[in-house]
Formats: sequence, C-alpha cells, structure tokens
Amino acid sequence: MANTKSAKKRVLQNNKKRQVNMSRKTCLKTAVKKVLEAVKAGDYENSMILLKDAEAKFARAKGKHVIHANAAARKTSRLAKKVAALAGK
Repeated sequence: MANTKSAKKRVLQNNKKRQVNMSRKTCLKTAVKKVLEAVKAGDYENSMILLKDAEAKFARAKGKHVIHANAAARKTSRLAKKVAALAGK
C-alpha cells in the first residue's frame, strides 16, 4: 500500500481513470458490434449511421489515449470496408 499522501492520492486517481477507460472500451466494443449486426442484416443506411457513431467513439478514445492511434485507424478502416462492401451489393 502507498505510504505517502501523494502516493495515496495517485492510487485513487488511477482507480478512477481505470474505470473511465474501461467504460470507454466497453462503449467501443458495443458500437462495433452494432455496426457489424447492421451489416450482417444488410441494412446499409443504418450501418452508415452506426459507422459514423463508431468512428466518433474511436476518435475520442484515441484522443484520450485509451487505445493506440494506429489501432483506432485500423479498426475504423476495417469497419468502413465492410460497410462499403455492403453498398456494392
């Protein structure tokens, strides 16, 4: 356990930040799942709306350093590719 006052404060701050980061990651996973479900159902219009929402969440997570910038770009690109393939059908 932390000994100094500042170390105890850091423990509290780290716990709070960890919970916020976990919440953001969970929201990302949910957004991706919604897009994939819309793509699987063949709903192009809805998948475009959900993709835009997912891209915004990825950008915010990237900006807050919850996930790496390249990981956000890669996942956004893969989702967009699947939605674009749906448009081609």
